[in-house]
Amino acid sequence: MKKRTASPATPPLNREPRWPAILGLLSVGFLNLAVPERLSLGPRWLILAVIVILLIPTIFSLRRGMMRLNFFLTTALSAAVTITLIWSLALLIAGIPDKRETPLEMLRGAAALWASNILVFASWYWRLDAGGPHVRDLREDHTEGAFLFPQMTDYRPNAAHEFWKPGFVDYLFLAFNASTAFSPADTPVLSRWAKLLMMTQSCISLGTIAILAARAIGAF
Repeated sequence: MKKRTASPATPPLNREPRWPAILGLLSVGFLNLAVPERLSLGPRWLILAVIVILLIPTIFSLRRGMMRLNFFLTTALSAAVTITLIWSLALLIAGIPDKRETPLEMLRGAAALWASNILVFASWYWRLDAGGPHVRDLREDHTEGAFLFPQMTDYRPNAAHEFWKPGFVDYLFLAFNASTAFSPADTPVLSRWAKLLMMTQSCISLGTIAILAARAIGAF
């Protein structure tokens, strides 16, 4: 049977739930409340407010089928939380020589930034891989993209994963591996943009774990 290809006029074959990605971004906003005030870009509640405000038109555009607007809003939202994450990490590193934060504050901030790093980049991978979730919805299965998931290499007829497509949890697992093992584990990275994003994520994680957490523990 011939596979259907992505087309803006084609209705989705099997719409992927969006709530895991929404929950992930909201979690980033709540995690920012644990970051010391000096390290936050504006009030600590600001990023959570920005996420909530942008999510409203994002969900509306999705329900109305305005996919270009939806893509623009979700990209802007991911960019905003990424800038906030990098800003907070830079301030945390800059404050190490002067010991501007107490060891407890540094550990709490580092833990919040590390978890936020996973959620932010999982959102990026989910949003950009293979054209994004809307384009993936228009396909029967997932046979190509920026990441080679193990299910994509099972070529047996009538295999259990024949009509498999990745969801947000798959990208979350990928981002978790990049922040802990500094590698994509069982999922090779094929695209250059994905390699650059994963390098950035690993650098942020390395700075958070190896430098900040170690410095805070040693200060007790």
